[in-house]
Amino acid sequence: MANHILFDHNRTNLLPFTYTRPVAEIRVGILTLREHWELLLGENCSFLTEEYLSEKYPTWVEKENLYLNGAVIPTPAMVDAVKELKLGQTLFFGSTPIASFTGPMLSIEQSNRIEYKGQVNIINNLWDIFRLNETALKDQFRLLTHGRTSQSPGRGNTILGGANLFIEPGARVECSIINAETGPVYIGKNAEVMEGSMIRGPLALCEGATLKMGAKIYGATTIGPHCKVGGEVNNSVFFGYSNKAHDGFLGNSVIGEWCNLGADSNNSNLKNNYSDVKVWNYTKGDMVSTGLIFCGLFMGDHSKCSINTMFNTGTVTGVNANVFGNGFPPKFIPSFSWGGFPGSQRFHFNKVTELAREVYGRRSSEFDATEEKIIQKIYKLTESTEPLI
Repeated sequence: MANHILFDHNRTNLLPFTYTRPVAEIRVGILTLREHWELLLGENCSFLTEEYLSEKYPTWVEKENLYLNGAVIPTPAMVDAVKELKLGQTLFFGSTPIASFTGPMLSIEQSNRIEYKGQVNIINNLWDIFRLNETALKDQFRLLTHGRTSQSPGRGNTILGGANLFIEPGARVECSIINAETGPVYIGKNAEVMEGSMIRGPLALCEGATLKMGAKIYGATTIGPHCKVGGEVNNSVFFGYSNKAHDGFLGNSVIGEWCNLGADSNNSNLKNNYSDVKVWNYTKGDMVSTGLIFCGLFMGDHSKCSINTMFNTGTVTGVNANVFGNGFPPKFIPSFSWGGFPGSQRFHFNKVTELAREVYGRRSSEFDATEEKIIQKIYKLTESTEPLI
């Protein structure tokens, strides 16, 4: 059996999320892309990513290695094709490599090309994360629940489409309205749906996550592990350990890890003239069209906003930004901004790490030396590439 390594693809297009993780650690559906690959392969994977991330996300290299595109959402048919590869062959979808089976003296460029004829979904851009979330969520729901029995929901719930509702052990669902006829609803281990929540699938509420009382959730939405979410949410993805605990609207958005949205914060996901939404692209260093009329907020890891923050359609916030002030902040908020508006200061690095330790500690986690070195590297990288506004 070959050794499996997930390589980054279109990494700069997926900043700011890939500042702090390999591409394959992006969550789409219930699982991360890595977890989805591993579930189908039945094998663990390592990473081929940026050097400064390699201590946390190492590469395991052996004599024969199967390199897998970490931006691809895998399917059973695709994995079957990957497993058929012989040493020296690369599976392509158009110009995009999906998998390459190489030895120590071979590279993708030297390998024999094999065409994959099936359907392929790839996370090429930020907005693909929420755009493809429904497809991934439904596929993963089938994989994770096949042949298993759901826990029974608690008391006082109104449930439509109960066959599409799966509740993992330790989860609590009380006095809520769940419509799983519009798509599957997955409630992860030890997650909680508080009283009065209204859910319209598809939804993934991952392990240890909480829906606050009276939450209104429209699919396709993913609330990653240990997140706390309330208010109104539509077609959005939370990676994990982030909070939107109060009222306010979030739509067609992606929120990284360790983020916090203050009470009554809102984002626009539709322009007044219904035209295509443009967002900041790190590869081009400029705004690019998404081709979508619905597109909201992209917030990198460790970023936060104050109460009543109003985000424009298609806003991109870097990592470790602290956004506050009157009116709408700009559509691109650089990493480590303190304020997020013209005239902002740069968040002092000692204050960055001090805050991170406090936030991790509130979740019984540790902001260790490895995490600090990653943030320190990003801090230096963004000094020249993301000048403050």
